[in-house]
Amino acid sequence: MYRARIEVSLKSGHSDPEGEMTAQSLKELKFSAKNVSVSKVYTVFFEAESREKAEEAVEEMCRRLLANPTKDNYRFEIEEAK
Repeated sequence: MYRARIEVSLKSGHSDPEGEMTAQSLKELKFSAKNVSVSKVYTVFFEAESREKAEEAVEEMCRRLLANPTKDNYRFEIEEAK
């Protein structure tokens, strides 16, 4: 059993309305937020034959569903789940 922590964020140059709104709200609350970006984090528990197969599976999850390659970057960490 493996656990993957997958973070999906917007590539540079893409509009992030949620981040912009959050930055504005923080400024209104008197915080000196210059820039805010929003990311999604997925935690996925799954079975795989090996760590290598687990990494291949997570890459495929990201490419096929979790991230849009046109506008998103992603990174992940995998560890054996107990």
